[in-house]
Amino acid sequence: MNHINTSIWKASTKDGLDFKNAIEPAAELLKQNQVIGFPTETVYGLGANAFSDAAIQRVFAAKGRPSDNPLIVHVSSFKQFESLVGTVPPIVVKLTKKFWPGPLSVILPNIAPISTVCSAGLKTVAIRMPSHPVALALIEQCGLPIAAPSANISGKPSPTTAEHVLTDLQGRIAGVLDGGPTGVGLESTVIDCTSCGADSDRKQIVVLRPGGVTIEQLKEEVGEEVDVVLGSSMVGKDEKPMAPGMKYTHYAPKAPLYLVEGKPSFLQEFVNKSRAEGKKVGVLCAEENAELFEADHVVTCGARADISSVARSLYDALRQFDTWEDLDIVYGETFPTSGIGQAVMNRLNKAAGGVVLKQH
Repeated sequence: MNHINTSIWKASTKDGLDFKNAIEPAAELLKQNQVIGFPTETVYGLGANAFSDAAIQRVFAAKGRPSDNPLIVHVSSFKQFESLVGTVPPIVVKLTKKFWPGPLSVILPNIAPISTVCSAGLKTVAIRMPSHPVALALIEQCGLPIAAPSANISGKPSPTTAEHVLTDLQGRIAGVLDGGPTGVGLESTVIDCTSCGADSDRKQIVVLRPGGVTIEQLKEEVGEEVDVVLGSSMVGKDEKPMAPGMKYTHYAPKAPLYLVEGKPSFLQEFVNKSRAEGKKVGVLCAEENAELFEADHVVTCGARADISSVARSLYDALRQFDTWEDLDIVYGETFPTSGIGQAVMNRLNKAAGGVVLKQH
């Protein structure tokens, strides 16, 4: 694609919410159907006018993303949300009042002229209201719902800093709003709420992608009146995914990643074997175990005792492996799947293409 001059606007929230000078030019570009990177509380998004086919096509072109992957639409108010989906089921009202603004995306039937490129031809749309003040101000300023996947080259680890966005997309997009590091570090939880309407006999919420709102939190909020189930995180090659991240390998470093479930000594055996074959080997592990491994490169991704720190650090850690050009293979530890650990392991499994070496 042609080289584009990528503007960079500082939009730090440290000194209050006065970032008008950064927001206005970014919002103007969105109204012109250009695409820009912007911070949310989860990861950086690559934003575009959700009503414009041309704008959404620019997103896919910049990312190198398959066009059968739908995009999540970001809104700044409940009124804007309702304008896209019409009547909101009571259980969804309850969930959005609890978790919005925040890392929860809900899928409902679409009644608005959302770009069919954005929805991948589906009759549903995934919507969320981000909690990052820069994201909310940007949506409000441009007056449009913003479709936004993560602001990275498709398949690579998602960006949690503006620097990550520029590494992947400088020269490919119109601009980046630099709002500092993100908070959660993993993408939003995506839930299918299409069976929650008044005409449904048994209402069910299907978690299509674990994220910043945990399954435990959802179950606690809805109680016994609605089933909350974990859906399949992948679909077949001929199926249309309802949510991002369900069809292709994501989040992977350049070197092949293999997850190893077992004791650190078991993981070290694989490292030793690969090094004996003359390969340069990396290890992805928790801070507590870093000194237990001998490899060419050991990268930590937060503390096992604080799984939320793993969520915040995971993508940056995966990106670190790409700084070593001679790296041949990476072995990574696994983590418990309670709470946000479910989302951590979802991302690691996708990065490893589902390959887990288990100790018996």
